[in-house]
Amino acid sequence: MTTCSEFGSASERAAAEAFQLDSTPLLSRSSVALSDQQRDDPEHAATLWSGGRVLPVDQRGRAPLESSGRLAWHRPDEFSDHGGHAVLLGTHDGVAHWGVRVRPRDSGSDWQGLRAVGEWLGDVEAALLTTAVGLLAWHDRARYCALCGAGTERIRSGWARRCTGCGHEEYPRTDPSMICLVHDGADHVLLARQVVWPAERFSVLAGFVEMGESLEGCVSREVHEEVGVPVSDIRYLGSQPWPFPRSLMMGFSAVADPREPLRPAPGEIAEAHWVSREHVRAALGHEEPVDGLWLPPGISIAHRMLRGWADAGPL
Repeated sequence: MTTCSEFGSASERAAAEAFQLDSTPLLSRSSVALSDQQRDDPEHAATLWSGGRVLPVDQRGRAPLESSGRLAWHRPDEFSDHGGHAVLLGTHDGVAHWGVRVRPRDSGSDWQGLRAVGEWLGDVEAALLTTAVGLLAWHDRARYCALCGAGTERIRSGWARRCTGCGHEEYPRTDPSMICLVHDGADHVLLARQVVWPAERFSVLAGFVEMGESLEGCVSREVHEEVGVPVSDIRYLGSQPWPFPRSLMMGFSAVADPREPLRPAPGEIAEAHWVSREHVRAALGHEEPVDGLWLPPGISIAHRMLRGWADAGPL
């Protein structure tokens, strides 16, 4: 990989820092409505169930697809009591959409997850599958009360759980995390490879927000912990739900001095490099490495960040 030896000038930094996401992150294209009335009124929920569509989702977050590549929705009468098993994902064009946890069935359909097909689904189906994967994963992990240990039951059409012992209510959790594109203010970006990733797979840096920490503080801490360099000019870019199992990725950019030595975190980061804009442009959109660089797929906000940065520079 190429490396850079000169920190960008003030004019170069100003131009580089102006970049934005190249487009809305693919899992942020929500166009599905859901109101508290729909969640809280059991009679209304029952009506929505009887006239709705149901998406089965397995433990690996996969849903069945039709031969056309669209999600394979099912009739409500193919499933049992909606109150105990289904979650209301939202309504679109007057039709309620529900999600149900199932084991894959031999129905002739192909079962795929968001990583595989999220990029190719339309706005509505991408939003519905994203919600289903995250919400059903939360239910799998919230079966017992955190206060007294008794079992919990679903309420509010799947948007909360109530303890059968003490009555305590729990609501779906979202874990905030930051993802940051660190650049030199000119034409190089800092990319790293986690130890669990295959060779040549690189991305921008990311990490979870800790208790009592601001988002900007998380950016500074995580970048320093992962590669050992300080950053400045932290700027918000956008966000994307990432239900693996329940994260919200908040994207930032920041500037670092490429003359600072890189110190990859032992056991976490296998290697880190400054990579040229030209090399990033060449590698984007390819499903295999290009000259030793394999970048995140289009479904991720990391891809949108890298493409936005790559497109912002001179041709």
